[in-house]
Amino acid sequence: MKLILDFFPILLFFGAFKLYDIYTATGVLMAGTVIQMAIIWFTERKLLPMQKATLVLILLFGTLTLALHDDRFIKWKPTVLYGAMALALAVALWGFKKNFLKMLLGAQLELPTNIWGRLNVAWIAYCLFMAVINGYVAAYFSTEAWVNFKLWGYVFPIVFLVAQGLYISPYLKSDKPAA
Repeated sequence: MKLILDFFPILLFFGAFKLYDIYTATGVLMAGTVIQMAIIWFTERKLLPMQKATLVLILLFGTLTLALHDDRFIKWKPTVLYGAMALALAVALWGFKKNFLKMLLGAQLELPTNIWGRLNVAWIAYCLFMAVINGYVAAYFSTEAWVNFKLWGYVFPIVFLVAQGLYISPYLKSDKPAA
């Protein structure tokens, strides 16, 4: 169910783009994201900082896209989001010596400190990669190619998360009692 909820706005966006145009798709994305966040809020009674940032940026860049009738705004939203995430993680880690990933997920995952550090650096690199690749596609390809990239580009986070899971799996403690 959570997976469906995660992909709900982008699937609506893709469908609306294929049936209508980028402006209709942008409005659908905005509405779908508001609905998605409302469902998350009502089921979990909270929104994570990333969810809040995503909502604000979609509404801001979506509004600019619709008001100015310029699709560049919605196309650059992911670059801004990923760039901001990379910057926040980097400043926290190297500027304030804080590991946001450990702060957010440390209660759910028990990992050695050096592994948390490597994960944080991996997330910084991943976010920079995603910002750059989205910016490149947004700048040098058609809107239709960018929309297709947005849908099929979900392979990148899936591969990244699987690789991350494989990396941390040896460090996770088993719930099985020793024999």
